[in-house]
Amino acid sequence: MDSVTKQSVLNIGTLGHVDHGKTTIVGALTGTWTDRHSESIKRNMTIKLGYADAIIKKCPGCEGAKAYTVGDKCEGCDSKPEPIMRISILDAPGHETLMATAIAGANIINAILFVIAANEPCPMQQTKEHLMVINLLGIKDAIVLQSKVDVVGKDAALKHYRQIKDFLKGSVIENAPIIPVVASKGINIDVLLELISKLPKPEHDPDAEPVMYIARSFDVNRPGTKPGKLKGGVVGGTLISGKLNVGEEVEIKPGIRTLSKSKKEVYKSVKTKITGISNGNIQLDEAYPGGLIGLSTEIDPYFTKADGLVGNLLGKPGKLPDVASSVVLKYHTLKRPDLQERGITENEPMILSIGTLTVVGYVKSFKRDTIKFDLKHPVCAEKGSKIAIMRNVSQRWKLTGYGILE
Repeated sequence: MDSVTKQSVLNIGTLGHVDHGKTTIVGALTGTWTDRHSESIKRNMTIKLGYADAIIKKCPGCEGAKAYTVGDKCEGCDSKPEPIMRISILDAPGHETLMATAIAGANIINAILFVIAANEPCPMQQTKEHLMVINLLGIKDAIVLQSKVDVVGKDAALKHYRQIKDFLKGSVIENAPIIPVVASKGINIDVLLELISKLPKPEHDPDAEPVMYIARSFDVNRPGTKPGKLKGGVVGGTLISGKLNVGEEVEIKPGIRTLSKSKKEVYKSVKTKITGISNGNIQLDEAYPGGLIGLSTEIDPYFTKADGLVGNLLGKPGKLPDVASSVVLKYHTLKRPDLQERGITENEPMILSIGTLTVVGYVKSFKRDTIKFDLKHPVCAEKGSKIAIMRNVSQRWKLTGYGILE
């Protein structure tokens, strides 16, 4: 396979009001129904990221948007298009979870697809909140998709387009292109692909220390495999800096959860060797930031099964941040019209989304905009990380702000 398509060069996040066609658009781009990776808060409070990859191709004999496709044949002239780039799309279904994931994973999202359906007035409540998140993250590279234009008339679609323009005024994406699409029929998907291909590509320093968020972990051995033929555990995630090579020794923190002699729960960091790197079914010798990669390791697969290492950081031994059981955050409140502001109370539980990990934190102390949390279990996070914060409002967890790790 061509080197330009071995690993993704862009991570694109999706935002949009419920039922506005976000997942259908992702499916049209990638052929993957990403709801199979549906976000959920599990017993160990982990977040699973949903990734789908696409290879954008361009026909050398055609011009304009019609030259772009994800198929194996150009629809304009039946020629074979040439692959030009691979992209990964992050789709995190679920409203509050999506917003928390977007904030916590801000440093892995390079651009946004903002989906707004033409069959409802703009803005809907969640559309307002998602623009708030885009402004908060400062992600200026965005494409606005006016979906479901086939279920309204031309005049209604034009009126809705003007509503979108007015809605975006004053935001960081006020000049973003607005593309009408009918994803189920493939209409204007070629225009979208052309725009994506022209988005700025992030620059990465290959000499920086490697840091990877672990978003999944699993055991690849089939039941009944004999001990001598067992393969080590696999971790999947996103490399946010540096590079990793096959044969390299790495460390995972906070690591494996075990019980001490006194039956107290403790975490022990893990050192292991990378025995293989994959991007889907493509084997790599080295990996750079971009998309989701899988690392085969020498870890006992017992510890990686069922996402047992999700939420950990992976890097070079001795180079990752210290593991912490408490954190101090500079708190920033999100101005949400659907939530009434209320004071913070001591020992109040909050849910903190840190990279690919979500953990319960209890307020130990607070002063003005600084909060100290005692965590239900330890974390490994870099100073300056953006951490989404959810509070219990009327018996539901709501995204109310974010914190900067001090």
